[in-house]
Amino acid sequence: MANPDKKAVVLLSGGLDSSTVTAIAHSEGYKIYCLSFNYDQRNVAELIAAKKVASFFNVEQHSILDVGLGKIGGSALTDNIKVPKNQNLDHPIKNEIPITYVPARNTIFLSYALAWAEVLEADTIFIGVNVMDYSGYPDCRQEYITAFENMANLATKTGVTGKTILKIKTPLISLSKAQIIKKGTELNLDYSLTLSCYDPDSEGRACGECDSCQQKKKGFKEAGVKDPTIYQ
Repeated sequence: MANPDKKAVVLLSGGLDSSTVTAIAHSEGYKIYCLSFNYDQRNVAELIAAKKVASFFNVEQHSILDVGLGKIGGSALTDNIKVPKNQNLDHPIKNEIPITYVPARNTIFLSYALAWAEVLEADTIFIGVNVMDYSGYPDCRQEYITAFENMANLATKTGVTGKTILKIKTPLISLSKAQIIKKGTELNLDYSLTLSCYDPDSEGRACGECDSCQQKKKGFKEAGVKDPTIYQ
């Protein structure tokens, strides 16, 4: 049962990682306020998954905000750029940030989460960033999260007055995909509700070939858990 004094904003994309984070927040007794974004991503089907996950955990509120990152572009997820397929994830190109990186996405999403947390007087934001994956996005590192958390407590009325000291929780940040799946399974998360593909078809079926799909397949195999994903 949720503790009425514990409120958290949880960034929920509908993918495997953010859904697992939602399960963790739920297990820790938080009253959960999920926040998702329609940011012109090609994977709008993930928002359907996010709604299913939010409903599964019977969260207090689930808000979906429109953020037009497609007008900025610069990513295979928001621009007319081909999504890479069938790459060798065991040998990523050193120091190369993938074209699936969306410029400043986590900074934008966390800023909205911060605003909502301040209104709710919530002292915690959960985000499913992970540094162990192949992708290597710059806004998934602990240094970044720590810097944003420090900024957040300087930039808000609740932080400056000391009414609320905000924490950004990243429970998956150092876990492998297999460890994440095992954790979610322990918490009875139904992974068939999730969608992590970068390039699903019109029916919401995962492509099975993008980096995210490959990571997911590998994770389920290493975790010894059946992958419930519907692939094209």
